[in-house]
Amino acid sequence: MLIDRNAPLEARARRHAALADPARLRMVDLLSLGDLSPTELRLHLGITSNLLAHHLKVLEREGIVARVRSEGDGRRSYVRLDPTALADLGQAGAIDATRVVFICTANSARSQLARAIWNESSSVPAVSAGTHPAQRVAPGAVAVAGRHGLDLSGAVPVLAEGLVTASDLIVTVCDRAHEEYPVATLHWSVPDPVRGGERRAFDAAFDELEERVARLAPYVRLAA
Repeated sequence: MLIDRNAPLEARARRHAALADPARLRMVDLLSLGDLSPTELRLHLGITSNLLAHHLKVLEREGIVARVRSEGDGRRSYVRLDPTALADLGQAGAIDATRVVFICTANSARSQLARAIWNESSSVPAVSAGTHPAQRVAPGAVAVAGRHGLDLSGAVPVLAEGLVTASDLIVTVCDRAHEEYPVATLHWSVPDPVRGGERRAFDAAFDELEERVARLAPYVRLAA
């Protein structure tokens, strides 16, 4: 059997070549901690739609970013960075905040899990809320949290309106909430586990949120 030992090196070279353009490198910076729609990326970069499409095609081809369809407005999509593609690139500066506020629509699963994971990982306190709170936390969320040693049995969904302050770092973990609450600092496009209700959906949501928290937490400092 012949093994092409140059393949990993060539793949790395292609990824670095894809980032040789300042606009594409800026896109990686913007996506390092949260997801953005193509329109949001275009506005950040101040470029035309055609040029943005070209840059996205280059980054997608090398596996640096991927697009996912919005679970809110199905006509929209979000671009996300693959954290394994460029482990040593796309780093962000420090963020000062008094709290981290995780928001989703119902505050019944993703935002509750994100809050619980965060509070185990950072000295900066976290809370969660919903734009349209459900009556209770989803049983699947309570169960998956328990499997990871976290307790959501006493958690109650609350309304985001009136909770958020100017010193909070706001992270939406639901496409619908992001589209309804555009003042969020960061957005994580995490699929809704409640929709299907299967254990594996909740496990997948937990794993993604845990990875996202691990990426963000080192950059957040408690504001004085």
